[in-house]
Amino acid sequence: MTIEPTPARRIRRAARILLMDEHDRLLLIRFAPPDRRPFWCGVGGECDPGEDFPAAAVRELFEETGLSVETCGPEVARCADDFTTLAGEPVTADERFFRVSTQTFTPDTSGHTETEREMINEFRWFTRAELANWPEPLFPVNILDLLDLEAT
Repeated sequence: MTIEPTPARRIRRAARILLMDEHDRLLLIRFAPPDRRPFWCGVGGECDPGEDFPAAAVRELFEETGLSVETCGPEVARCADDFTTLAGEPVTADERFFRVSTQTFTPDTSGHTETEREMINEFRWFTRAELANWPEPLFPVNILDLLDLEAT
């Protein structure tokens, strides 16, 4: 799959983690930016320059939750979408999703950036039933479908 940027948008490469606990619940993060309605998304973020998707997944998982793993895998999905970042930049996303299983834990937020400390106000483990009926936006919108995908 080749992602082509739209005019005035750069390609934003990002790794996302479908972090599942022993109860088949997914960890999501609630972002509450001042300029838009709150939303939920999974752990992950932009690849650093020269960083591949699996390495970014390992790094982002540790930075956002404190959970240290040697590898994040397997890759289960690739998604592309246009959106505006929390910093206000319009981008075309090239996102890769990795499945990680763990025991339930309370995320350690000591590695968060200033922006993350300002925008993130909750972590929550969701059941599939909760995801199907949650009143706030979830990203990606097809997150329930991603949970059932096998490794590519």
